Amino acid sequence: MAFCDLSGKTIIVTGASSGIGRQAAIQISKNGGNVIISGRDKERLSGTFESLDGADHKMIAADLLNEDEINDLVSGLPKINGIVHCAGIVGPTPVKFIRKENVNKLMRINFEVPVLLTSRILLMKKLLDNSSIVFMSTVATKMPYFGGALYNSSKSAIESYSKTLALELVKKGIRSNCISPGLVNTPLIKKPVTEGQMELVDESLGRYLKKYPMGIGEPEDVSNAIIFFLADESKWISGTNLVMGGVLQ
Repeated sequence: MAFCDLSGKTIIVTGASSGIGRQAAIQISKNGGNVIISGRDKERLSGTFESLDGADHKMIAADLLNEDEINDLVSGLPKINGIVHCAGIVGPTPVKFIRKENVNKLMRINFEVPVLLTSRILLMKKLLDNSSIVFMSTVATKMPYFGGALYNSSKSAIESYSKTLALELVKKGIRSNCISPGLVNTPLIKKPVTEGQMELVDESLGRYLKKYPMGIGEPEDVSNAIIFFLADESKWISGTNLVMGGVLQ
């Protein structure tokens, strides 16, 4: 059996229409797993679906900000062996410009969505024993950057949630871990959330790059770690947070 073989495992990946989520889904299929991909953009999600190796995969377009759509998504799931939460946004905003709508948007997408989706999957008993749940955090929770207060706060909340989840699920052999990449070359780092934020992203990006002596990462670098946490090779690891990026902490 190959290292990190996912044959016989069914994994759901959110945010699979681009970036890390897309690459994670492709890599899972290459390692023998069956993938259920989800995202809001059906056209881009279809592009990911067409790139998957093998058969027996499934695509479910859903807006996970809508709790009814979360319920519909989970209702349509078979029994699964893993969850990879990749849906998320950055939304850099200086502290003095933070408004309630900024807080609501960042916390809903980056924290509330994975929490509610996980809870629903567990409640409906879709996740098998000895499964694995992977959350995406960021090295920025330990290396703050200008404009990152809300993003870092949402990801710090996920890290804490994942540790508690690991404790609650330990008797079922279900693992919960976070991955905290440094800067990764995805559309997310160049995409403003609202009009006028691109300049801030570019300015912050220039300063942030100086912290990466090994350069920025590629989606495959992160997906390799995701594969490890999904595979049986990591069966003795739970409640952890893997920092990636070659950064000095």
